[in-house]
Amino acid sequence: MLLKMIAGLSGPLFNLSPGDEYDFDADEAGRLKAAGFAVDAEPEVKAPAKTKKGKADVVSSEGDNSADG
Repeated sequence: MLLKMIAGLSGPLFNLSPGDEYDFDADEAGRLKAAGFAVDAEPEVKAPAKTKKGKADVVSSEGDNSADG
């Protein structure tokens, strides 16, 4: 189970700081969450792929910028 650490934790196989994510077995994950040392890690959300290259179309809200003045 992937957890995100709230507190630092080190052992013979790892050295974790707050904010680090690590995959623990279910029993250990349950103990760490119950003790308040870790929370479930948020699933990684990927940003949508950019489909259009170049400058964005921008429309002014102040008129057409003509020299009628």
